[in-house]
Amino acid sequence: MILPVHERVRAHLTRLLTELYSLDRAGAPVVVLEYPPNRDLGDLGTPVAFELARRLRKAPRAIAQEIAGAFGTLEGVRRVAAAPNGHLNLFLERRGFLLERLAPESAKPRPSAAKAIVEHTAINPNKAAHIGHLRNSALGDTLVRVLRFRGIPVEVQNYIDDTGVQVADVVVGFRVLEGKSFAEIRELADSTRFDYYCWDLYARVTEWYEEDKDRLKHRADTLHDMEHGGRDAVEIGAFIADRIVRCHLKTMARMNVDYDLLTWEGDILRLKFWAQAFDVLKASGAVYLQTEGRLSGCWVMAIEADAGAEAENETEEREKVIVRSNGVVTYVGKDIAYQFWKLGLLGTDFQYRIFADGPRGPLWATCSTGGERDHPRFGGAGYVYNVIDVRQSYLQKLLKQALVAAGHPEGAERSHHFSYEMVTLSHATARELGYAPAPDLEDATRPFVEVSGRKGLGVKADDLLDTLMRNASREVAARNPDLSDSERERIARTIGIAAARYFLIKFSRGKIIAFDLEEALSFEGESGPYIQYAVVRANNIFQKLRQRDSLDERTLVDSLKDVPAAELTGENGSHELWSLVLDAARLDEIVDQAIRSLEFSVLAKYAFSLAQAFNAFYHRSQILNEERDDVRRWRAGAVIYLRDQLTRALDLMGISVPPRM
Repeated sequence: MILPVHERVRAHLTRLLTELYSLDRAGAPVVVLEYPPNRDLGDLGTPVAFELARRLRKAPRAIAQEIAGAFGTLEGVRRVAAAPNGHLNLFLERRGFLLERLAPESAKPRPSAAKAIVEHTAINPNKAAHIGHLRNSALGDTLVRVLRFRGIPVEVQNYIDDTGVQVADVVVGFRVLEGKSFAEIRELADSTRFDYYCWDLYARVTEWYEEDKDRLKHRADTLHDMEHGGRDAVEIGAFIADRIVRCHLKTMARMNVDYDLLTWEGDILRLKFWAQAFDVLKASGAVYLQTEGRLSGCWVMAIEADAGAEAENETEEREKVIVRSNGVVTYVGKDIAYQFWKLGLLGTDFQYRIFADGPRGPLWATCSTGGERDHPRFGGAGYVYNVIDVRQSYLQKLLKQALVAAGHPEGAERSHHFSYEMVTLSHATARELGYAPAPDLEDATRPFVEVSGRKGLGVKADDLLDTLMRNASREVAARNPDLSDSERERIARTIGIAAARYFLIKFSRGKIIAFDLEEALSFEGESGPYIQYAVVRANNIFQKLRQRDSLDERTLVDSLKDVPAAELTGENGSHELWSLVLDAARLDEIVDQAIRSLEFSVLAKYAFSLAQAFNAFYHRSQILNEERDDVRRWRAGAVIYLRDQLTRALDLMGISVPPRM
């Protein structure tokens, strides 16, 4: 990793500048580190001389020469040179750099004390997950992985809206459209793909409402029963939500996504979290009772100008309803209470139960009664990341506004909306998946086809993953006809998930993406399988070295300390091998950049470019057939490091590496 080197260089230069130019620590310039355009100029560079030029009234070149002359020695730095243009360039000690990073546990991060909560996925528990939910979970899970990579403890939450309109509509569908009893619904759930069945039922209910708006009374009555304890509606709604959530968990497990806690909205209501938050907001004046106009009798929050610009309608340009005149809390109120709890500002807590077994231990869920006494500590985070699509930006601004108004501006600063745009389909993918868009959505001039889950027009997540895996299986079979059916399918699953996850994060999150099956599965283009193939190719090199030379990787690495390093140091006139090592070492720097910007396309493109660089090196430079022993060993050692860094980068994106491709 490169960041420890950055830290040493910055600290050393800061001390040097304060002494050399009689600066106090606060007055020392920030040392910015860059990478010279080629390795002949150096491995790291800094324009710090330009920052000092005006203050010292000297030419940058003269300042750089003074700094270089006074630099002294620093662990890991071979020499320092002042460039004619005024940059200060540093040359690293290459042998020690690589050997240090090949040592066991070299990539272990320094732990952080502040916990982060990442809430993602949050699918309404009324039907199967769709392709848009996969983008949410891929982005959210990647955020979790990069935070943990940097040593930050992360609590992963999945919010379950079990009392919302969508669940009520499915209850209406079973009870009114189909006339099913609770027992019949349970029997159906045991005998069919329940989330798929509810997908179709939800679309039918939506169409049924549109035929006669008076039928919406069934929704209102069902919602009232669910919120106020109507036994039949509550039992059916709870059963539907539980079964659908379990289906969602299976879908997300295919994507290598897991959670620590399922937070159920019903528990927020039953435990009166809102009452706690409401008291705080009233006491601070953040909400007030409107006594006139169409919002008379409602508790409202004044909307700041920048938030109001995205208000949902003209009525909300100045005030947002938090509690309706009938006493019903809006979704905004419930989300405010939830955000307060996440940050440890609510003063009350859930009870907790074990919901299922997870890959990293029990998956916990909130409950309002009968919870386990011995459970992890949830909530009370130092930072909160809400992974929700861009259409929820208005709501997320209101959450931050409520925190500020309630006297917690630091809580607002620690709350982050990780937004992203919608997923559409390329025309070719829409045809392959059998998706026939409505006539008003069919537009050959547009590069994508929009989908609508509410109308039942869309792609179920599992259908997309199944198609990716079938297509991957055909490719694997063509390349490896000797594989057994079970091994081929196992590899195809790994490749299919790589195709999906990489495609969903390789674009800027603010960009509407058109998912394309062929592009996602390409073994040659910018794709997850392409990067997997680079790692598989590297693994094949070492498998052949073991078979031919009885040389395992650890023995090879241990031998490098005694082997001439001209191939790595550039004494042979080429810096290609060292450039591979230096680029591979930048993974932690790229991760830091991704966390600061919440932009994971940076990580995806870094991994792709690293795989490209390795493949180019592989075709130009022999390893297995290289006759010079020292050259062969250093090339192999560098490839071990590059392969390990690529594997780490893939893991950060939730992608594993198959044994063959």
